Amino acid sequence: MDVALVSCVKLPEVDPDEAPLAAGLAAAGIDAKVVAWDDPNVDWSAPTVSVLRSCWNYPHHVEAFGAWLAAASERTDLWNPFAVVRWNLHKSYLLDLAQRGLPVTPTALVRRGQAGDIRRIASDRGWSEIVVKPAVSASSWRTYRAGPEQYDAAQRHLDGLVAERDALVQAFLPSVEDYGERSVVVVDGHVCHSVRKAPRFMDDVEVVSHQPMPVAPSEAELARRAVAAINAPVFYARVDVAPGDDGAPVLMELELVEPSLFFDQGPEALERYVAGVGRRLVDRRRR
Repeated sequence: MDVALVSCVKLPEVDPDEAPLAAGLAAAGIDAKVVAWDDPNVDWSAPTVSVLRSCWNYPHHVEAFGAWLAAASERTDLWNPFAVVRWNLHKSYLLDLAQRGLPVTPTALVRRGQAGDIRRIASDRGWSEIVVKPAVSASSWRTYRAGPEQYDAAQRHLDGLVAERDALVQAFLPSVEDYGERSVVVVDGHVCHSVRKAPRFMDDVEVVSHQPMPVAPSEAELARRAVAAINAPVFYARVDVAPGDDGAPVLMELELVEPSLFFDQGPEALERYVAGVGRRLVDRRRR
């Protein structure tokens, strides 16, 4: 096996990227296999390169996943690299990027065990509608949207989260309901395409445009800035953006662990991904 496409034993939802990626790698003569990070029988020294694809159960097993990342990175060429993934697992990276000058969705971090006051957080920052979610999450797991009339329920939701984990309280961006959240796909530094995503909360089904969307120059620039701000090697990224109050895009998420890259909507991204895997395979064998 040349390449491991890292998934998990029990996939919580179908990965639409799996089939086109497997076909693309096979057409390029690359021996690739889907393997689970949480399968104890996998020998991680067997694949020359391992790319994180659909390990979507990790928010429920954060410590185990972190330990696996560290161990696997010692035995296989892991992409994205361990240090990048470790930083990106916890959504406090948004605060890091804001400190580096990037426009980021207004965000407050409430640490585990802290008494976060929803009304005070919203009032101090001038927010009305808010989103409350775990600081380590995937999809829309335990992501709750609330207006002022739901603040009591939002407080209970936050209290439940911080009893066991860190949480975020964020301003809700109204633009996601009309313009939509745009997921900008970046492979090997190239902005390839974007899709429109509908708002998704509390395990809603993901609704994504069937066709690629035009990438506005301001969105492409923000995507490049976000990737450059990491200051570390990055193979793939999904940069989720939406217009802020002034109409300029702000960063909602920078997905570097296991994002869907919407290969069906963006053949160029698939081509660049397959080529990138091939280059990394050659580089690893030359070491």
